[in-house]
Amino acid sequence: MSWFVRYARSSIGAKHIMAVTGLLLFLFAVVHMVGHLQMFGGRDMYNTYAHFLQSLWEVKWPVRAGLIALLIIHMVVAIGLVSKNRAARPERYAKYKPVVSSAAGRAMAFTGLAVFAFIAFHILHFTLGQVQPEAFHTLDPQKRYDAYSMFVVGFKNPAIFGVYLAGMGLLAMHLGHGAASWLQSLGLRHPKYPVDRVGPLISIVLFVGYMAPPTAVLVGLIRLNGVG
Repeated sequence: MSWFVRYARSSIGAKHIMAVTGLLLFLFAVVHMVGHLQMFGGRDMYNTYAHFLQSLWEVKWPVRAGLIALLIIHMVVAIGLVSKNRAARPERYAKYKPVVSSAAGRAMAFTGLAVFAFIAFHILHFTLGQVQPEAFHTLDPQKRYDAYSMFVVGFKNPAIFGVYLAGMGLLAMHLGHGAASWLQSLGLRHPKYPVDRVGPLISIVLFVGYMAPPTAVLVGLIRLNGVG
């Protein structure tokens, strides 16, 4: 057995892998959020951004494959850690009363599975066009895929908006608590610095940043004929 396999199977190694993969997924989430905020710039700006990403075939597919690999590794390691923790405490407490852990921390396994289901829905919706096929891969006047109109059509539907509202709430909570965890796992927490505030701050920024464009669509601030 190689040193890396032994390291990965250890609790410390697994937590380090969780931290690194979680950090990389978090960074992608931030970049993805910034991209979607370009909806406020109007149809041409957003479609230019979307067309630029779609035209980078040499980058797009390796990034997608890498993200899927990171997600799978993160989930597999997380399941392994949960199993180890349960095996180490086979008997339930007579009366469970958490002292330090937060509600978000205790719900990490549940929110992780829920986030995975939400990501699958998101891929079916915007990447594969299976949720609203009538708005998928239509063209704008410049003969580009009209991602702007697909976004607007999607979030004009209250049911679609509700799915994303719940999904982004869980994702923001998961990544926010995860940020505090990977700071600790990577040895970046220090009593002098208020790192415990990082998690809630990240949760708020991600939730507001991701839900601002869909909410603007739902209330009519972003429309098919432009912003305003």
